[in-house]
Amino acid sequence: MDRLTGRIALITGASRGIGAAVAQRFAAEGAHVILTARTVGGLEEVDDAIRAAGGKPATLVPLDLRDGDEIDKLGPAILGRFGKLDILVGNAGVLGTLGPLSHTMADVWNEAVAVNLTANWRLIRVLEPLLRRSDAGRAMFVSSGIVRVNRAYWGVYAATKAGLDSLVKVWADELARTPVRVNLIYPGATRTRMRAAAMPGEDPLSLKAPEEITDVFVDLAEPGCTRHGEIIEAQRR
Repeated sequence: MDRLTGRIALITGASRGIGAAVAQRFAAEGAHVILTARTVGGLEEVDDAIRAAGGKPATLVPLDLRDGDEIDKLGPAILGRFGKLDILVGNAGVLGTLGPLSHTMADVWNEAVAVNLTANWRLIRVLEPLLRRSDAGRAMFVSSGIVRVNRAYWGVYAATKAGLDSLVKVWADELARTPVRVNLIYPGATRTRMRAAAMPGEDPLSLKAPEEITDVFVDLAEPGCTRHGEIIEAQRR
């Protein structure tokens, strides 16, 4: 398992769920992972799991993606330590609340826009130069098939993820003539805390575990990947 040997990868929302599973898989494939999340304890648990499996110790960056100034500091910090970035995984997201749009509180809307959309734009802005310094920069963002459904009461989440899809597709078009490859991933129904909050009556054991959908992330992170500007649905291993 050495498909990412020597690669430097930044993963947001890496303290649990899909982000944690991707972090551990990337480390197992030989990457050095930079992990961000708000929960320091969660990041430390993921790092412990990586070390226990024989992986390289991770770089832990406690970060609240609602704080744009802190996001902007990532670029200079990564440049100073590593000189480049090979892989960006924009995984962090919030559900908001499920309910009629007319009943949605402004703070809920603003947080969802800040985390699901604006934070990813800021990551793009500050990290594009570092991805261009890589011989094969790769970026992928976790979105959702809910944007295709237009389901009642999912407006906050669906609107911000639809915005993310457009943002990433535009960025991919801008980078079409560079070595950087950019894609979107729809994970589908996966056993995460967010899914449990959205579907409290669902049997979690009927869903894919986050560890079962990491193949697509590795495929898109490899230097040899040629896919670009696509939406890829994660398949169960």
